[in-house]
Order: sequence, then structure tokens, then C-alpha cells
Amino acid sequence: MEKYELITNTPDETGSFSHRLAEKLEAGDVITLEGDLGAGKTTFTKGLAKGLGITRTVNSPTFTIIKEYHGRIPLYHMDVYRLEHSDEDLGFDEYFEGEGVTVIEWAHLIEDWLPSDRLTIRIEHLGDTKRKITVIPLGERYQHLCEELFGE
Repeated sequence: MEKYELITNTPDETGSFSHRLAEKLEAGDVITLEGDLGAGKTTFTKGLAKGLGITRTVNSPTFTIIKEYHGRIPLYHMDVYRLEHSDEDLGFDEYFEGEGVTVIEWAHLIEDWLPSDRLTIRIEHLGDTKRKITVIPLGERYQHLCEELFGE
């Protein structure tokens, strides 16, 4: 499995990277985000939203599980942290196969419901604002997307 890595030194650099990624996304794309609390998952998603033309303020959907935003294509932002011990299917397929891009924070907690083709992103602390972003494409669509994104 191929993976791509990027170091960002500021939240703005993280947002800029996710903004560039957003410009390549299509309806039905699924991105899983992993990282410790405060690693930058929501910062990443804010840049993604901006790249999708979303003007509303994006924040973590921790207490609502799913938030929807509308731009060039919809963004379905999920935080499934609170579902760790739940077996309830909340209709994830409707989002994964829907008209927008789905971003899932803490996605490993719903591994059984995730599509096999997706873009997995891990964000790690390297310092106060420095982050290591690891991007793992699962499936041909995401492999091509990464080749475009990292070949620039």
C-alpha cells in the first residue's frame, strides 16, 4: 500500500493542503481522518470546506455526529468518537454514496461500515504547530488523486 507524507509547520499550511485536495474531490468521495485530540482534524476539514466553496463556519460535530455544509458539492462532516461502543447503523451508506464528500473523524471506530475505497489521512503532532500528514489511498480513484496532488 502506497502512502504519501507531508510536513506542515502551521495550521494555515495544513488548511492550504486540504484546500488543494478539495479542488480534486468529487461527489461520493470518502475521507477518513485519524489523529489525537488537537492534532488538527478540524483544521484540516475547515481547509477542505473552503476548497469546496463553503462559506459557513465549520466546527467539529462532536455532539451532533454529522453536520452538512453546502458548497460546490456538499460536505458531510462526521465525528464518530461518541459511537465507539455503539452497534447502531446511522445510515452511513446514504452519505458515502451521496451527492457530497464525506469526512469522518475517528473513522476506525466504525471500520465495519466504511467503504473499502477511501482516502485515509493521519495527522500527527510534531510540535506546537508542526504536523505530519500521512495520506493513504485505498482504491484506484484515490491512488490517481494522490498522484495528481503530490505530483504538483
